[in-house]
Amino acid sequence: MTSTTSPKTGARRPSSTAPPPPGKSRGRGFRPSGLPWIMPAFVLVVGILYYCIGETGYLSTLDWDGTSPTPTSVGFGNYEQIFQDPIFWKAIWHTVIFFIVTFGAQTAIGFVFAALLHSKIKLSAVYKVIVFTPVVIAPATMAPVFRQMFAADGQLNWTLDHIGLGFLSQPWLAQSGTAMPVIMFITVWNFTGLTFVLYYAAMGQIDPETLEAARTDGASNIRTLVSIVWPGVRGTTVALGMLSVIGALKTFDVPYLVTIGGPNYATEFLGTYIYRISIPSAHVGYGAALSIMLLILALVGAIAIAARANRKDSDTGV
Repeated sequence: MTSTTSPKTGARRPSSTAPPPPGKSRGRGFRPSGLPWIMPAFVLVVGILYYCIGETGYLSTLDWDGTSPTPTSVGFGNYEQIFQDPIFWKAIWHTVIFFIVTFGAQTAIGFVFAALLHSKIKLSAVYKVIVFTPVVIAPATMAPVFRQMFAADGQLNWTLDHIGLGFLSQPWLAQSGTAMPVIMFITVWNFTGLTFVLYYAAMGQIDPETLEAARTDGASNIRTLVSIVWPGVRGTTVALGMLSVIGALKTFDVPYLVTIGGPNYATEFLGTYIYRISIPSAHVGYGAALSIMLLILALVGAIAIAARANRKDSDTGV
C-alpha cells in the first residue's frame, strides 16, 4: 500500500490506489465464478452423453436380449461377428455411396442458390423461404407423401404415363436398383436448404472490395465464383463435409419410414440395421457393438476430413 503526505498537517494517509480485496472488483461488487453457468452443460455432456457411451460399450460385450436378468459376457465376440456380417458391409457400402452423392448434390445446389440470391434478384426473401422450408419439415410428415408419390400407382408414374413417358414407369420403391436413388433424392430435397443457408452466410463475409476488384479486372461471374467465392467459403465446405459424414453414418428416419431398409436390404444403413437388430430381433448386445462401430467410424471420418483440410491449408500457406 502506498501513502501520501497531507499539505497542512504533514501526516501520511493511505493512498486511494490500493488494489481491491480478492474476489471483489472496484465499483462492481462481487463477481461470481463462471462454474455455475457451465455446470448444466457439463452435467449434460459428461453425466449423460459419456455415461451412455460407456454403458453402450459395456453392453457391446454381452449376449443379451434386453430383458433377461442374467446376460452372458462374450468379450469381443460381438465385434468379431460384425466383421463377418455381410449386411454390415452392405450398410457401409450404402453409406459411402449415399455420402458421396448427397454431399456432392447438396454442395453444388446450395452453393448455386446462395450465389444467385446474393445477386440483385427480385423476391429474394420469398426464394429463401422456399429453399429452406424442407429443412423444417419432419421426416415423419414427408415420408408418407414420398412413399405415395413413388409408389407403383403413385403420382410420378401417373405423370409419366400422361406425358408420353409411360415406358419409364416402374415400382420405384420395390426395386433394388431404384430404391436407393429415391432415398438420396428425398435427402437432398430435405437438407439442401441448410447447405444454402450456411453458404449464404459465408458469402456475406467475403470482402466486397475483392469482388469489385475482380470485376474491374474483367473477370466474369463464373470466374469470380470459381476463383474468389468458392475458395472464400472453403471453411464452410469442410464443416458441411464433416456434418455430412456423421449424418450419412447415422441415417435412419428417411430409409426406415420410406422403405424400412428394403427391398432385400437395398436401403439398409447402420442406423436401420442397429434398430432392426436391437429391437425386433432383441440382440441388444450385438446392436450396442454396432453402435460403437458407428461412433468410431463417425469420429474417424470427421477427423480425416478436418486433417485433410488442415494439410491443404498448410500446403497453400493459408
